[in-house]
Amino acid sequence: MQIQDLTSPAAHTADRYRLYERAVQNPRAEVDFIDHTYRELRGRSARWLREDFCGTAAVCCEWVRRRPTNRAVGVDRDPEVLDWAQRNHLATLTSDQRTRIQLLEQDVATPASRPLDLVLALNFSYWLLAGRAALRAYFEQVRAALAPDGVLLLDAYGGYDAYRRIIEERTVEDPELGTFGYEWEQALYDPVSGRLVCHIHFNFPDGSRLERAFSYDWRLWSLPEIRELLTEAGFSRVQVYWQGWDAQGLPDGRFVPVEAAAPDAGWIAYLSAEP
Repeated sequence: MQIQDLTSPAAHTADRYRLYERAVQNPRAEVDFIDHTYRELRGRSARWLREDFCGTAAVCCEWVRRRPTNRAVGVDRDPEVLDWAQRNHLATLTSDQRTRIQLLEQDVATPASRPLDLVLALNFSYWLLAGRAALRAYFEQVRAALAPDGVLLLDAYGGYDAYRRIIEERTVEDPELGTFGYEWEQALYDPVSGRLVCHIHFNFPDGSRLERAFSYDWRLWSLPEIRELLTEAGFSRVQVYWQGWDAQGLPDGRFVPVEAAAPDAGWIAYLSAEP
């Protein structure tokens, strides 16, 4: 048994993957949206899901918890995060749930072993594919992996703040981890190439800091570009889902299909693509 050194600064003992999940992700809400959207589009519940760039595979694990018929495959090239997922998420599943999930250390371009109902590329992970040819090829591979009534679900963000060097800060209150600070830094944006470099930092009440816990070197893709590339890859219908606002002017977490939207400073959207 490893004993934690309580005299060490919090940043030295912090689990960056756990912090990321608590600050950024909400697997239950994401699976709610995924499940509902597929039923709205196809009139039935999905079963076979693949999460590309899956990271800690929190969504995969939530998926297999939902129904005993659900199966998930998580794909990522990073052995460290997949090992973390095995120890911290898959280990908490029942034996039956573990038989219905598989984590693969491989490139997302690897062909699927069977037709899939759903393919996910969330947390803007596919923005690692910086060129049009690379992103179109990925979309073509996904289309080939989907069943005839399968659906690809993506997310994207933008707004005029997305093109600026900025730091967004907020405090996270977590019953397990306590209070910590989350910083999203857009450190570089090149308007010629569309290159976007971002970092996540965490701050702790003892004054310590986890600098660049995660860094991303992306292409900032616009919604028109993504939709055009999906169409070029052979998808027949692409839908954008926009987030609404509550009475206090804050995002309400509900995403609805739209044909047009307001030019907000910062927005998050989902896209569905059907073969």
